[in-house]
Order: sequence, then C-alpha cells, then structure tokens
Amino acid sequence: MGIIVMQEIKPGVSFILDGQPFIALKSEFSKSGRNAAVMKLKIRNLFNGQIIESVYKAADKVEEIVLDLRPMQFSYQEGNNYIFMDNETFDQVEVSKEDLGTAVNYIVDNMEFEIGFYEGRAVDVRLPITVERVITETEPGLKGDTTGRTLKRAKIETGYELMVPLFCENGTKIKIDTRNGEYLERVK
Repeated sequence: MGIIVMQEIKPGVSFILDGQPFIALKSEFSKSGRNAAVMKLKIRNLFNGQIIESVYKAADKVEEIVLDLRPMQFSYQEGNNYIFMDNETFDQVEVSKEDLGTAVNYIVDNMEFEIGFYEGRAVDVRLPITVERVITETEPGLKGDTTGRTLKRAKIETGYELMVPLFCENGTKIKIDTRNGEYLERVK
C-alpha cells in the first residue's frame, strides 16, 4: 500500500477514496489547453457495489490498496449467492449475484477464478479475459457465409445471449471476450 496520484490509476487498481475502498473499471486521462489535467474514472465501491463515474484532478492523491487474490473454484449456486471453494484450504466463500456483476454470464461448474479479498471480505472476482462456451440456442446457420459480418442472436450454456456470425450453429464452441461480452472467434 502506498500513496498514488489519480493519473496512475488504471483498470484493476484498488484504492481508498473518501474512506471507502474502490476498484477502477475504466480510466481516461484528459488534458485540454490551459486547464488542469483530469482523470475520468468509472469505479466500483468494493463494499456496496455502487458504480460511480466521475472526473478527478490527475494530481489528486489516494491510498492504493492491494487485494489479497486467492485462486478459487465455483462450486454451486444457492439462491442469489454463488459459492466458491478455496483451492488450498477448501474454505467456502459466498459471493452475491450483485457483487459478481457480469461474471454471472460466464460461470460454469468447477470454473477457476481469482477472488480478491479486502479486510477478510470477498470484494472482487477476476475473470479470465476470454472464455470458451458452447452455443445452446440459435437460428440455423447459412452455408457459404464465412465473412462473419452479419450477426444473429445466440444463447450459451449459462443463458447469456450475445451476437454471433451467421455460420455459428447449436453446439458450436466459441470464444467470448469477458470484458465486453462479445464474440471473438469460433473454436475448432
């Protein structure tokens, strides 16, 4: 932990702001003319999940915090809570659906995650950048269309819906970018 200036905050950096722990989701540096440099940040409160988009002076200082990242495996879902098991101690941790955010779109049994802890509380779930999932429901594909420019709706095994090229069919394994939920490529 140490003091950092707002200008150093990148996505994934955790820090204390107004006495609350936050993690940066997006950051953009901006300097126009004679005005002071600013950082446009999209941040999530690690305790209550509230997302804030705001502008801060690039020179403002905050205290950086380091989350204790532990490898964990998804075990099961109980109501609105997802249960993860520590791979080393076999301890179980409950994470609410709200705290998981978009990660719920990709969770399958036995999936490995890194879960960040702050003051003993699970506050952040780190997804891999890409995941491979199978299409379970989509309209029939069109033969000959391999450009991938025309898209159609498809549902994967978790129930998440996304747009895929016309040549994708039921049972097709695809790679998805977990940062934006978009189709990347067909997996052979």
